[in-house]
Amino acid sequence: METIAAIATPPGQGAIALIRLSGPEAFAVAGRVFSLNQKALNPKNLPPRAIPLGQPLELRPRSQHFGCLMDGTSVVDEVLLTPFRAPASFTGEDVVEIACHGGSLVTRRILELLLRSGATAASPGEFSRRAYLNGKLDLTQAEAIMDLIGAQSDLALKAAARQLEGRLGERIRGVNGAILDVLAHLEAYIDFPEEDIAPDTGAPMVARLQGVMVILEQLLATAQQGRVLRAGVRTVLSGAPNVGKSSLLNRFLGFERAIVSPLPGTTRDTLEEVVMVRGWPLRLVDTAGLRDGADVVELEGIARARRQLEQADLILHLFDVTLPPPASLPDSGKAAILVLNKSDLPEHPGWQEIEAVREAVRISCLPATGLAEETGLTALEAAIDARLTSGLGLSDADNEVAINARHHDCLRRCLDFLKAAEVALITPLPPEFVAEELRAALDAAGEVVGRAHSEDLLGRIFSAFCIGK
Repeated sequence: METIAAIATPPGQGAIALIRLSGPEAFAVAGRVFSLNQKALNPKNLPPRAIPLGQPLELRPRSQHFGCLMDGTSVVDEVLLTPFRAPASFTGEDVVEIACHGGSLVTRRILELLLRSGATAASPGEFSRRAYLNGKLDLTQAEAIMDLIGAQSDLALKAAARQLEGRLGERIRGVNGAILDVLAHLEAYIDFPEEDIAPDTGAPMVARLQGVMVILEQLLATAQQGRVLRAGVRTVLSGAPNVGKSSLLNRFLGFERAIVSPLPGTTRDTLEEVVMVRGWPLRLVDTAGLRDGADVVELEGIARARRQLEQADLILHLFDVTLPPPASLPDSGKAAILVLNKSDLPEHPGWQEIEAVREAVRISCLPATGLAEETGLTALEAAIDARLTSGLGLSDADNEVAINARHHDCLRRCLDFLKAAEVALITPLPPEFVAEELRAALDAAGEVVGRAHSEDLLGRIFSAFCIGK
């Protein structure tokens, strides 16, 4: 393996930046440019001395050492260097982390110096990929690193932290172990008929497979929550022109993001922003007002609004409470909340005659002059929280796992193979057919943690990582 180097902190200016080295020559590369300053360890305050450049670094692992990075006779920066000996490091290789001053120029100069001294520039996710290949973490934990970095809510942060601890990996290994036990018994019966091994291919084996399938169904049921935590709840603001969709978006954001005008048809395209509501990341989508008789451009905006409604996790149906209610209210087949806007104005008496509006939330999008309760925003947030928890089956409870789309695909295939094995046992078919389905199920489940992987799979996963991670 080549020794790789990369800047591990975001680009820009800051107090401190971190540069990483990993690989068999990490200590040698660092030793070519690092001069250990002994001043801090000099009790007699004698003139500082430095270890000559080019000497192998014999520094205590997992301790910070103060010194200078040298480009020939020129000091590039004063740094803190922390060595980690293999295998006690993140990647499982020799690792050197260099904490330097956080300017864009100085970090770039240091990286260039390391590359000239024998290191190779790391590709995105290469440190995490090496950690996986060296057995320091499984694929679910590697993916959790990116979930942790990209978390936009406390709930997403908790879910990523649990996955990084290896809880999903433990569940998958339990599934693998259960399938392997059944497969081992079945193959022993096939291969060693003279040993009088009980076939156990009737009801007991079916029951064991059904127990595994229950676990898989439980894991698959977390896919919705996993998608929401990672991508946010797609929340569409829907209604006729001038009911206050853009105004509500601005109120949630706390600043004027969308243009608000008394003229109908101001919003011609969808506008999307992320806000936090009661710990839930909402991807608020402002849409064009739904009406007939619009011009060509507005009609395209309305068509896009309808497509957003089809993809929505949650719909906020807005109505102007000062106007007569429509002949029929929107279908609430999806999770939806009826929102009556402009409650600061006299309400049209027709709304009082509709039974469904008893559960509606009345709000005003005027700038708040006092508590949020006065405008109804607090009540709307509570309704959103309740609807996500009950209507979408989401919860902020300490669920151990929340699978992503890749996990879902693998586990769904595993479940399908187990169902095929169950059918083969009940039919019954020869045990060789059952064993073939169980092997396929084992491979599918193993893909989740990386027990069965391809270079293409690893490329897809780690290419989404940032450089330096």
